[in-house]
Amino acid sequence: MFASVKARPIAMLAPLFLLAAGCGSFPASNGGFVISSSATTVATTGQAQFKATLPDGSAAAANWSVSSTQNGSSLSAGSIDATGLYTPPNALSSDSIAVEVTAHLQSDTSRTASETITVTPGFLQPLLPENAAVAPGTTLEISAQIAEVNDGSVHWSLSDGTMGSIGQTSCQRGRQQYTLCKASYTAPSTFSGTQSIRVIATVNDTNTQAQLHLLLNTDGINSSAAANQSMQTGLIALGTSGSNDSDYDVYRDASGNNYIADCCGGTLGALVEDTEHDQYILSNNHVLAESDQGKIGDTIDQPGLIDDACRPLSQQGSTLRSVGTLRYYVPLASNQSNVDAALATVTPGAFDSSGSILQLGTTSGGSNAPLGAAPPVAGTGEILNEANLSGLRVVKSGRTTGLTCSTVDSVDLAVKVDYYKDCAETQPYYTKTFTGQIGISGNSFSDSGDSGSLVVDASNAQPLGLFYAGGTDGSGNGLSVANPIADVLNELGTQTGSKLSVVGTKTPHAVTCLNYDGNTETAASLPDLSHTVEMQGKSAAQAAATELVNHETGILSVASGKSADSPGAAAVIVYVDRAKANTAVPQTIDGVRTAVVLTDAASIAAGTAPKAPLNTAGMQLSANALSAAAAVQRQYATQLFSDPAIFGVGVTQSRDNPQEAALLVLVDLNKVPKTMPTTLGGLRVQYMQLHRFHVTKSKYAGARPVSSCSLESMRPAAER
Repeated sequence: MFASVKARPIAMLAPLFLLAAGCGSFPASNGGFVISSSATTVATTGQAQFKATLPDGSAAAANWSVSSTQNGSSLSAGSIDATGLYTPPNALSSDSIAVEVTAHLQSDTSRTASETITVTPGFLQPLLPENAAVAPGTTLEISAQIAEVNDGSVHWSLSDGTMGSIGQTSCQRGRQQYTLCKASYTAPSTFSGTQSIRVIATVNDTNTQAQLHLLLNTDGINSSAAANQSMQTGLIALGTSGSNDSDYDVYRDASGNNYIADCCGGTLGALVEDTEHDQYILSNNHVLAESDQGKIGDTIDQPGLIDDACRPLSQQGSTLRSVGTLRYYVPLASNQSNVDAALATVTPGAFDSSGSILQLGTTSGGSNAPLGAAPPVAGTGEILNEANLSGLRVVKSGRTTGLTCSTVDSVDLAVKVDYYKDCAETQPYYTKTFTGQIGISGNSFSDSGDSGSLVVDASNAQPLGLFYAGGTDGSGNGLSVANPIADVLNELGTQTGSKLSVVGTKTPHAVTCLNYDGNTETAASLPDLSHTVEMQGKSAAQAAATELVNHETGILSVASGKSADSPGAAAVIVYVDRAKANTAVPQTIDGVRTAVVLTDAASIAAGTAPKAPLNTAGMQLSANALSAAAAVQRQYATQLFSDPAIFGVGVTQSRDNPQEAALLVLVDLNKVPKTMPTTLGGLRVQYMQLHRFHVTKSKYAGARPVSSCSLESMRPAAER
């Protein structure tokens, strides 16, 4: 959830992919009690909940166990805890295995019941790359890694079979490695405009899928995160994969041998310099300093451990390159800090001293060549305000999703972010509340591993922020969060004792804007309403028809509909004459939200008026509106954060009435808020349900992520 976002060599699928379709299994009984599970089939990246029930329907206390004779002897059958939660093995030795789950009644252990569940392989990470821009006739290599050893395959397909072809498919298999399958996609030699399609990978013959989003364009633009993930042999451009060489988890197997079970990494975002022109690598604390767990002097690698099978420099076979050492970091576990940032000294001769960042430049090397590197604008960056927010497009170049573009949809954002001592996120360290953050819309702007990316203004390459976290709801809605660049430079400057500035060019330049979310001016896609909620909306609309409609004041008509500020809630659609756009409309009617649609009488008479307000990407609000909304955010943030279900409060633009500001409230997708008021302090309240932000796991992190380093056949590692 966006997760975020310190990367690991895993990837999690959205929850949709974790369990096979179906409503669960038939109960299995013996000795007067039954057991049942939440699913009959589960992928390796998922979990299944078993429960034991007595004949009267009450829960039975049971001791649980699992067994299987089908999986490889070194791969186990998985495990089940005292609550009956089954966790599959990290890998399978065949396309599927049957696992027997047995329950023994605690009151009489001679009474047992068993049930069989089928386990299938899941994807270890999203397809690489996760997204890409492709020009006519260009070929792109795609890879998929699945949790199966010495067997398994991936079936490749296109969402539109007329827009290109898949070829050169192959899979690498072995007893000591996960199955890695590759394919090449070739774009059509001719097409018109910009086309959006998906490459779909399916594991064996299951329903487990992962997708790659492609933007086919006729502008000659080729962009892929492969450039950000690869080892650079010459002078290094920023925006590249990197990590602390010690940022891995060491486990101990049954024989007492240590092995690397997980590793982390992120993006080496930019170069900064002090007043003496000494240069440093800028990234997040959780990338360079292991969320406060690192030590000054730690080696910084390029690419990161996540792009070299978790092999640190000391391990045989490592292809990493030492490019710097950890020098300063702003502590996370402090009420006095408000950024996730760190600096590493630069190994002499390792980096392009101009501060160039991958893919911020123009196409190089002729037609259909990849985007080149270019520096951002030097200095202390650009501060967001009402003048530049309207129409603003922001871009970043990061390890996982490469070059992406979106809009700023929230400012003055306070967010809670959970940090851990380990890459697997099993050892909680600190939950930090950041204030005054930048919220960037869209599901495709970032993912795990992009942490540390410099966010710049697409129109002029001015630095705006440092990306560090993100989340998603798994259904196409997401939010990425960045520290304002001024705060980053100021707090790091306190650490160094010198004023800092971003290294770059004095000449502003435009950066290619690749918007994979397509978040332009469109009507919102909203869920269906329950019957009760729909009736509430219709009742409120009937009341509004007599109370509000007055052509002289500009209110032309009303209708019942849906709220975009609170998906799942009803709204009274109020049609306002666009010639009288400033007509006052109440925010609620009989407790039901209103949604304002600007139109004209002729459109209403013809039945062609929009059914909902148009959502304009970004924020188009006055300075007064932003200032007043920020005051409301400060007034209510503490109160809202007292609810465990709420982890973010900021200022945004209302989706029900785009002429008004709104209070943005981020709600944990797995929790229910105590209350969900429609307004606070005179502001509409907009709710966004997301998985909590991760700084290690992918934003797609499912029930149980699996690391591609977690096979115990990995070479032994020294315990730290």
